[in-house]
This record gives sequence, structure tokens and C-alpha cells, in this order.
Amino acid sequence: MHRHPGNPILTRADVPDVPPLLTDATSVFNPGAVKAGGLYVLLLRVQARSRETFTMVAESADGFRFGVRPEIVEFKGIEAVREKIYHIYDPRITRLEGAFYVMFAMDMDGGCGLGLARTEDFRDFRFLGLTSTDDVRNGVLFPERIGGAYLRLERPNRARHAGGPATGSEIWLAESDDLLRWRPRGPVMAGRFHYWDEFIGSGPPPIKTRRGWLHVYHGVATHFGSANVYQAGVSLLDLGDPSRLVGRSRGNILEPREIYELAGQVPNVVFPSGMIVEEFDAEGFALPASPVKIYYGAADTVVGLAVTTVGELLEAASESPFDPILLI
Repeated sequence: MHRHPGNPILTRADVPDVPPLLTDATSVFNPGAVKAGGLYVLLLRVQARSRETFTMVAESADGFRFGVRPEIVEFKGIEAVREKIYHIYDPRITRLEGAFYVMFAMDMDGGCGLGLARTEDFRDFRFLGLTSTDDVRNGVLFPERIGGAYLRLERPNRARHAGGPATGSEIWLAESDDLLRWRPRGPVMAGRFHYWDEFIGSGPPPIKTRRGWLHVYHGVATHFGSANVYQAGVSLLDLGDPSRLVGRSRGNILEPREIYELAGQVPNVVFPSGMIVEEFDAEGFALPASPVKIYYGAADTVVGLAVTTVGELLEAASESPFDPILLI
């Protein structure tokens, strides 16, 4: 992957004030991304000096230079949730059945849940419901039904960094008939302890290719002692049965190296959350030569952009793993 020379493409200086809630933003990071109506659209995680978290929309004609709308996204209907919601963050966008669905994390007293909203125009957002009962994060929807069911990847929070919040070392597949009530199918891939992806979670929603579902994920190396290091990797899931992992990158495809990735609110972080593939064939498969834009949070402070191609990602996902047992 190659960083855009204009990185970081969004910083706190690009976030307009929306008083009284948001003035002089602290950070902007971990965006969901999609191309809609000829525009590149990002849903941004924006943090205020109060450490409250807000969602905002940014638009671009070229995918590099973005303008942030001077308004905070309102998820209409979310007030029906009885439990107190502290933060809504890390949105992932999937185009599905003629609409855009946004899945996001919701911090509540009982842990982290996955909320779901729908929009047709990125101006009106309708909250559909809390779609999880357990502590879970990094939920991403597949862009079509498979075997008659809606599918998503998710990360149960069943592990913990030393002194940190609950996290997870496995990515699971879940299914639903209505996008609201979900049933776990089982684990898809696990972290590889002592290497770069000990703790893992999905990045952007999967992309359909002729060779399988292309899935970019994040991995956390914890064995350095002084810091956790967040990196990006790629895997390939079976087209007909995405619970079957058929390929995985041996190493990371992007790691913190630049100063804006190494220093910030959370140092040593690249966190992929949005991916736009430019070219598909007539049957909806991504073309190997297609350019790919991956938007990522850097050090939980700014937004970075890395570019690659579908073919390069597929090649990385076909590398020989450390141990075949780890791919089961």
C-alpha cells in the first residue's frame, strides 16, 4: 500500500465548529467510506474537547480533498434506546439493496453494542436498532445476501489488553433474516499471538472478487511491552461460505511509520475503516486492476489515505501463513 502524498488528508483544522456541542475539535479519525452519486463520502468520528464523540459527513470530488459539512449527524429514533449511550463511533458503510447501511459501535453501561442506521442521501439518517446483545465491536455488513441470509463480520470482546478495555482475538460470522436480530455462526479467523496481529477486528466491509471476499482487517501487536501497535492486514473468505478462510497476509500491509501515525491521542496506530473500489465488472465483482482507496485513522487523531489495487490485495492475501493450523 502507498500513502497519499497529501497525508493526513483530514485533521482537526478541517472540522468546522458546530456550537454549542463542538468547538475547536480535538481529533477526527476512523471514517466509514463509500462512493455515492459521483462523490466520495466519509462518515467521520470527531472528538470534542469534552471527549464527546460526534459523527460528521465529509465529501470530495476526487477522494483526496474533502470538505466537512458544518453539521452533526442525527440518528433519528436512537432516543428509543433505553440504556444510556455514551459514545457512537467508528461507522462502517455498506451499500445494500438500494440503500446505505451504517453500522457503528455504541458504548453503554453494559459494554459495547452494534447499532444500525439507514440512509439514502447521507443527510437523513434513520436509526434501525441495537443489533447485538453481547459486548461486540467492529461489525461490518456484507453487500448482499448469501444463502438467503444477511451476513456480517463482528468481533466479540472476550479478551483484554493489559490495563485496557475489553477487546477480541477472533472475528466471527453472524447471520440475520432482518438485519436486526443476529445469530452467530462461529469464528472465521483468530489472532496470531507473538506476531503482528495478536488481537484483531474487521476494517471496512468485505469486497466481492472472483477469488473470494476481500477483507481488510486490523491487527494489534502487544508483545512490545511499552506500546500496542495497530496495523492493517488482508484476508480472503470463500464466496459461498464466508466462514471459511481461504487466504491471509503473512505480514501487515500497512504499519505506523509516519509521525502522524506514531504520535497522537493513541500512538502507533493505523486503523483501516473505509475502502472504496473504483471498478467492477457487469456481475458486481471487483476488477483486479481496479484502484483501491483505503481510509484509516492515524494515532486516533487524523485521517490518512492509502492507495493500492484489488490485485495487490489479493496477492498479499495469498501469502504463505506462519502455520496452516492458524487458518482453520
